[in-house]
Amino acid sequence: MELGLKGRTAVITGGSMGIGKAAAKGLALEGVNVVLLARGQEALDSAADEIRSESGVEVLTISTDVTATEAVNAAAAAVQDRFEAVNILVCSHGHRMRRMDRQILWEDEDWQGDLEAKMMGFLRVIRAFLGPFAKDGTGRIINVSGVAGTMVFHNALTHGFNNAAMIHVSRYLARDLAGDNINVNVVAPGLAATEWRHGWASTMAENKGVTKEEFLDAYCEQMGIIAGRWGYLDEIADLIVFLASDRAKYINGEVVMIDGGMNINPR
Repeated sequence: MELGLKGRTAVITGGSMGIGKAAAKGLALEGVNVVLLARGQEALDSAADEIRSESGVEVLTISTDVTATEAVNAAAAAVQDRFEAVNILVCSHGHRMRRMDRQILWEDEDWQGDLEAKMMGFLRVIRAFLGPFAKDGTGRIINVSGVAGTMVFHNALTHGFNNAAMIHVSRYLARDLAGDNINVNVVAPGLAATEWRHGWASTMAENKGVTKEEFLDAYCEQMGIIAGRWGYLDEIADLIVFLASDRAKYINGEVVMIDGGMNINPR
């Protein structure tokens, strides 16, 4: 299937690892030049080298803290200096689970810290990149939320309100940006095989005295994941690439679940 993406430019936040890196790699393999934003320059450079070697496209890395308005604006200015326009923006940044204690007992600054890192960060990024964004019908904003925004996870209060807010605000933005021919959609993964989740699964398995595979099988059954496994990063990336393409021109303001049936299966 021809996706019509070759030669376009994509900016990916959280692009040094996880879903962001997988999305960048998937887009690059379709001939898209990619800009990776994340805080750690070493991880950014490693991801960029990997993507360049596999795709041959141009890869620009900019160390960026999305909680800092000045840093986000500087990144947008640097991208505008290098490329004619931005066609695709994938917002895939956010906090991992930091602590397992009851989040209703956290201090205000802890709640605010998670909100700043995801929800407010994604608004800053979109605002900053609207200037160089293409308005010729190729504009796509794809926000990576998660099932914590549509269902309740134990000890995931801040993940939940971040993801739920991202879903709701993305629908507002779809309407707001329709006049600029920019589509805004949300991808909501379930249990995804990120680097952090691999470490989490190994630790949980060791604590329970079982293999990693045994733990994951039991956990997926417990969580009602119909597919019986977690989602692979390339599967999530494939969905993001499709939504970024010409094949998805009539998809706007939608939330696309990619969770192996987790949301529909009662637990």
